[in-house]
Amino acid sequence: MSFGVVEGSSDDIAGLTVAEIEGHPFGTIKFTGQRWALADVRLLSPILPSKVIGIGRNYADHAAELGNEVPPEPLLFLKPSSSIIGPGDPIRRPPQSKQVEHEAELAVVIGATGARRVDRAHALKTVFGYTVANDVTARDLQRRDVQFTRAKGFDSFCPLGPWIQTDLDPSDLEIRCEVNGEVRQLGRTRDLVFDVATLVSYVSHVMTLLPGDVILTGTPAGVSPLQAGDTCVVRIEGIGEIANPVIDLE
Repeated sequence: MSFGVVEGSSDDIAGLTVAEIEGHPFGTIKFTGQRWALADVRLLSPILPSKVIGIGRNYADHAAELGNEVPPEPLLFLKPSSSIIGPGDPIRRPPQSKQVEHEAELAVVIGATGARRVDRAHALKTVFGYTVANDVTARDLQRRDVQFTRAKGFDSFCPLGPWIQTDLDPSDLEIRCEVNGEVRQLGRTRDLVFDVATLVSYVSHVMTLLPGDVILTGTPAGVSPLQAGDTCVVRIEGIGEIANPVIDLE
């Protein structure tokens, strides 16, 4: 396993290559000289953070569809790093839940300097880039437990990928989720209640964000159950898509 840089134009997926780098991507990039066609590489989750910080009810339409008010300040929860999977890995529905749902989200990846008590004006300078996330949630357990840990913490409940886009304006991107080719969620990041800079600053005043840590920015309306045999695809404008099959955990 190694990190690499995806080279080429996003308009020509078939022509993309992956150039291997030495060590990790935080700092000066040094290439090893090894390059492969993207089609010949198995993409894993682009990062394994020390922590994943989720933001609840950060789109007004999603809060409304679940019968909740928009919170007066960001609503934080944590997902364990063991919940992370990559492109093509299966989302595993646990036997404890009868209602596992998708949540398409823009994910923020913190950069080399980390972030501790940063003000909003400087918050985006601590961001390394952005990737696509699916904040899979056992909705019935979330309602039962009230707090979110169990409902969002199962293994495989945080697909991330396909890569980290380091040159991107996150202020107005389309977010789309399709299940078996049917559009379930369609929103734009301009409708975030709390924008990326606000979230990074707010979280950094609660906990130190380390290089590679991930903030999930919230999901638009349209969340719905996933069934075994489904394929769930989350796509974000300017980044790409991550597709995951759904299976039952025996």
